[in-house]
Amino acid sequence: MKAEAMTLYCGATRGAEAEFGRWAEQFGIEEVNYSFDGHQNERTRGLHVLSRDELITGDVSLQYVSRLLNRNYTQKGDVFRKVLQTLFHIVNKSREVFVIGEVQEDRTVRGGTGWGAEFAKLCNKTLHTFDQTQDTWLRWSGESWRPVEHPAIGEAQFAGIGTRFLQDSGKQAIERLFKATFG
Repeated sequence: MKAEAMTLYCGATRGAEAEFGRWAEQFGIEEVNYSFDGHQNERTRGLHVLSRDELITGDVSLQYVSRLLNRNYTQKGDVFRKVLQTLFHIVNKSREVFVIGEVQEDRTVRGGTGWGAEFAKLCNKTLHTFDQTQDTWLRWSGESWRPVEHPAIGEAQFAGIGTRFLQDSGKQAIERLFKATFG
């Protein structure tokens, strides 16, 4: 697959998403960085600020997300809701999802990124997560996370999402992912 025929769907924020964007740009991959008014963006290449109507399309019940992720998000504010709505668009447009974060004992990914991973599962997308605490890539089998040594991007439309608190191991994982795919 040629990099020029590929599109990275991502957010424009600092951390993992900005790192995915930098590597996509280096390899000549088109970027679509979803955001919303008032959000702090690190990436401007391919920036798509979601309209109010587009955000509403990605709306999800905070009670549902709380139950699915075994956490309480019902008291979160408007910015958190918009992040979840943005993740809907990122995952919905992609065919394969790569996440940088931490897989918890209950098999969910920590933080708001967890909604992106769970939504990918619900949509039967190919899903990989690099767990920064375990320093390993994992692939969702449909029932559990299984270790995978050297994942590569296999779909022309793929998503890169993850933590704002990117560690060196997460940066290296993204670099290796792109280099394993494009040489």
